This record gives sequence, structure tokens and C-alpha cells, in this order.
Amino acid sequence: MSNNNNSNNNNNNKPLEFNRETSKFRNWVRIGSDRFPPEANRYHLYANYGCPWVNRVLIVRNLKGLQDVISVSITEPRLYEREGWPFNPDFDEFTTDDAVNHAKNIPEIYRLSDATYQGRFSVPVLWDKKNSVIVNNESSEIIRMLNSEFNQFAKNPQLDLVPSDLQVEIDRINELVYENVNNGVYKCGFSPSQEGYDIAFDKLFNTLDELEERLDTNRYLVGDRFTEADVRLFPTLIRFDAAYYVVFKCNLKRIQDYPNLFNYLKELYQMPALQSTINFKHIKNGYFKSKPSLNPTLIVAKGPSTDVLLEPHNRDSKLPIKK
Repeated sequence: MSNNNNSNNNNNNKPLEFNRETSKFRNWVRIGSDRFPPEANRYHLYANYGCPWVNRVLIVRNLKGLQDVISVSITEPRLYEREGWPFNPDFDEFTTDDAVNHAKNIPEIYRLSDATYQGRFSVPVLWDKKNSVIVNNESSEIIRMLNSEFNQFAKNPQLDLVPSDLQVEIDRINELVYENVNNGVYKCGFSPSQEGYDIAFDKLFNTLDELEERLDTNRYLVGDRFTEADVRLFPTLIRFDAAYYVVFKCNLKRIQDYPNLFNYLKELYQMPALQSTINFKHIKNGYFKSKPSLNPTLIVAKGPSTDVLLEPHNRDSKLPIKK
């Protein structure tokens, strides 16, 4: 996931805030492309159920009905310092091996594509099985490809998560949510300074307040239509109380403490295409065990209960969608 903002510096030239490294593989699958045309069973996703950036891609894959078109491998949730995310089918019934390249971990995938690669070994990764290269590792671009470029193979080609009449507002909301919420929780958790943490913390909760107010009169983030903006907010909201509140010190409020946001979250979680992408065991193991600097004991918190997410929401009665 890219971040175009540069870190601010204090008087000691120490960074004040966490700065996310820009994704390096930025090719596109496009209709009419000579190098990366859309084809069924040509592309493969390397994924991790703990990762929110992966989550958005898995959601769009489900919503568009591309499960039989784009295959997927699921890593172990924990990120290890040396080997990154490993493929370990013995971890549980949800993890897999790498049936495409038979790699042991995600760094091997990057080096198979580019032996000279220097950078973060992040997920998601969209892999071209025909040319044995990484196409793209930027989630915001991958979900746009899945939304528009594979319709001839999709079970739900009529679904458009970025309709042209809403794109300007979707892009505006996406930018706000990315800077202050999606990436904002990471700015809190990985801030190298108290000042940077305080700034990120305030922006995060000010934006959550803004979204809470917005959802008081809007069924979804952009009116009464479920769009890409909702896809991009959901992965952060669903991880917030279980992980970010504790591990990243985002502890002013829980999502459960926001009536509109929480009912909105329940509505989204109860959509089968979204709920099937959520694995709380993987989410917790990923966040509580991947960074000893944040959680030295690596003990995974037992709570909170996720049963409340299945309780009835009020969105239908509060903001019925006009037919």
C-alpha cells in the first residue's frame, strides 16, 4: 500500500511519524493489454487473512464472483522477521501451501519475479502465472482491476463498485479514510515519537467522528449505494476493537462505542461476501505476534467477543434504501 506523504522531522532530525513505503510493482491487467490481458486462471493472489490491504482485494474478488477465475494462496498470519509470511498449510485449515511457485514464503515470490528486488515483502501480490512475474502489489489498484477488467469472466459483471457518477466522491472519501483511518491506525502503532502518535491519534478519532456523523444520514459512505469506499473502510473497522485498540494504542473509543459506525459495521459483516473474508484467529495472531516491539510477550488477547457482530443492525429501519 502506498503513502505519498513524507514524514515530518523534529529538531533532532528524527522522524515524527510512520511513513509507509510505496508499492513497487504497479503494472495493470487491462482489456487490450499485450503484456497483461485479462484471462481466466492466469492470475494468482498471494494473501493473508490478517492483513487489511489483502482483505479489500478478497472482498472485491468475492463480490465480483471471480473465485474461479483468480486463484489464491493464504499464508500463515504471523509475520516473521527473517522469512516474512510463510506458507504453512499445517497452521490451520485456512492456510495453504504455494501451489503455483512452491515457494516457502512471500520474500521468495518477490525474488522469483525480480532477483534484485530491494524493498518490503508485502501482500497482497497479484501474480501472472503465464510470465512468472508480479503484476502488482498495490491493493488500491488491484481492486480497481478486479472491478472493471475481468467482467467477461465474472459471475457478477453488472456490479460496479466505482460508478462514474460517484467516482469523484468515492475518491475523496478514499483519500480521507486512507490517510487518517486505514493508514492512521498504523501511524499510531508505529509512530517513532510521542508527538507523531498524538497527531495521528487525533486525526484518527476526529475522522471516525466525521464518519459517524456522515453515517447518521447516509446508508453507506457515498449515499445509498454500497461502493468501493465501503470496501476500503470495512477492513479497518472490523480489526479495530480486536487488534488496533490494544496493539496500536488506538484506545479513545471502540467501534462499538459509535452507534452509527457499529451498526454499519454489523450490516457489512453480515454480507456473506464480506464475512467469508474475515478470520479473527488470523487477525489476532497477525497483530499480536508479528511485532515483539509492540507486544513483547506475544500473548494474544482473548477478547472481545465477536458474537455482537451477528446481532441485528438498525440500518434498514434507520435509513431504508429507496427502490
